[in-house]
This record gives sequence, C-alpha cells and structure tokens, in this order.
Amino acid sequence: MSIHVLFVVLAWLVLLRAVRLASDGAPLDALAPPVCGGCGALGASPCEPCLAVLQRPPPMPPPAGVDALVALLAYEGVGRELVARVKYRNGRAALPWLAAQLAMRVRAAQRRGPPADVVTWAPTTGRRRRRRGFDHAELLARAVAAELGLPCVRLLQRGPGPPQTGASFTERRRRPVLHVPPRARPRAAGRRVLVVDDVCTSGSTLAVAARALRHAGATSVTAAVAARTLGRGLPGRPLKVVIAWTDPTHR
Repeated sequence: MSIHVLFVVLAWLVLLRAVRLASDGAPLDALAPPVCGGCGALGASPCEPCLAVLQRPPPMPPPAGVDALVALLAYEGVGRELVARVKYRNGRAALPWLAAQLAMRVRAAQRRGPPADVVTWAPTTGRRRRRRGFDHAELLARAVAAELGLPCVRLLQRGPGPPQTGASFTERRRRPVLHVPPRARPRAAGRRVLVVDDVCTSGSTLAVAARALRHAGATSVTAAVAARTLGRGLPGRPLKVVIAWTDPTHR
C-alpha cells in the first residue's frame, strides 16, 4: 500500500471517528435523509399514512408491584416495526416521536396517580448491549426523561441469563433477574420511580423491576412502555395522536 493510499485511509478513519463523537454515539446513518421507521418512506417518522394505522392496546392491569402501566402502541403491524427498528437495528428516526407521545401519556397518568422523581429503564442483557453497542431501553428512557424534565439514572442491573425475546409465557415469568446494585440504592430510596421499557408481553420484567426497586426503598413505581403485545383475540384500537408532529425535514 502506497503512502498516499495509507494517508487517505487514515484520514477517513479520523473523519468517521470525529463524526461518531460529534453525534454522541448515534449511528452514522443518522446523517442520511430521515426515513419513516414504519414503512421506510423519506420524511417524518412516523409518516402520515403510518400514523393513520397505528393502534393502541386495550387497558391492562399493571404487573405486580407496579402502581400504573402506560403503554403507547399495540405491538402489531406498523407499531411493531417502529419499535423493532429502534430495538434491533438502532434506527432512531422514530425515537423522538415515541418519547414525546409516551411522555404525554405519562403526564396524564400522573394526574391520577403518583408523579415520578426519577426515570430508569429495564436493561437488556450485557451480551446484547456489547453486540449492538447500545441499550434500546436506555435510549428510550433518556429521551422520555428529557421530555419530562426528569433525571435519568441507571438504577437496575440485569444478572446472567437468556433474553426474554422468543420465550414462552412461563419462561418469561421465571427468567428476568434484575436487582438494584448497592451503589444505586441511595438514588432509589425514597424516590418515585418511572421504569421505561420497549415492549411489555407478560409483565414479568416490570414486576421484577418493581420488586427490586421497592426492596431498595422506592416509594412508588410507574411503568411506561413503547408497545404492548396483544393477547390472542384482543384487538387494538385506533391511536389518538396527542401531540402534533412536525416533520423534522421541514423545520
């Protein structure tokens, strides 16, 4: 390899690293034109046609230990695709919309129940975080916290074990191992905690999170999820968009 070619390659590597740092760890495809997280069309995420078909899940009792559960979308169709792009592909185009809508519903729920002092999230496994380079629940939690004007703190730690994705209902209830490490207990004690996660299926992860937080001294636990799976035969309902959404490409 000639010195000239080597210099060009090194220059590109330096440039890519600078872009990565400037974007605060966001993926490089964030520099590309925005696309809808539901259908891939250029423009706002979600686009108007996708907004029109999004569904919200029917009411569900909160998991054990959780004072209130807020779920934005039914994990079906376009709603599933919006969340899956953040979760599996680090596609963050829809993240601001998801966070803004979820925060609005959290505020509405808090008018009827305990408000939150701090936001945290149900962490993914260490293996998945290392492989993907990010924790999708943390991304969503920090965005929701910013919308609510609350601190976002890592309070929960996941122990070893397989992920929940693809597990049966019985396995999900046995598997999640979450605890509050000693260094985080003073930040949970006496606090009203909002736990953010991407998808609620059986509610087992949120129940374990609530138990761990209450054991650490949290006075209340509210949960907010981007989507909830629908039980067999349970239809979703049309989603009422509370916040007028502005196409970021036309700001």
